[in-house]
Amino acid sequence: MADAEANSENYRLRLEKASSYGEIWEIVKDTVAFALSQRRAGMMLFLDDLPIQLGAYHPIGTNNIILNKVLVRAVEASTNSKRVVNALVYNLLLHEYLHALGYFSELKVRQLVYHVARECFGEEHLVTAIARSSPWVLLKELPLDRIGSSRRVLEIVKDFEKADRNYIV
Repeated sequence: MADAEANSENYRLRLEKASSYGEIWEIVKDTVAFALSQRRAGMMLFLDDLPIQLGAYHPIGTNNIILNKVLVRAVEASTNSKRVVNALVYNLLLHEYLHALGYFSELKVRQLVYHVARECFGEEHLVTAIARSSPWVLLKELPLDRIGSSRRVLEIVKDFEKADRNYIV
């Protein structure tokens, strides 16, 4: 039990200190490896202005995740807490990573997001609370009709995934 608590504390501290999408992504991969014994390399992250109802998506058959920049900006504007923003981004990336690992059922993915969050962060952590309800719980006080989109060009996040494997055989 002490090992599980040490792992949880490690994940909590890493997420609290994370200052980039790449750092949060490493935590996502590590927590999935810990909780589900699965890992996939070679993913890329893009930011796009999507409808507010869509947090992110993974086009099946690709190594891409597209994250809703509008949603992240809205949460950033509603709070001064990096902890809240990081918990949101963690949940969105975790959800799409599970799709990339081959889980296609939305219900199954939501259940797995909650399982990984609870296993790795504990029942009372903000990450788990978001996984239990939904990321949109963070927006309940915001006037969603005032959240606009700039419709900029799709933006790639550089240095998202560290190259930890040699892809040329």
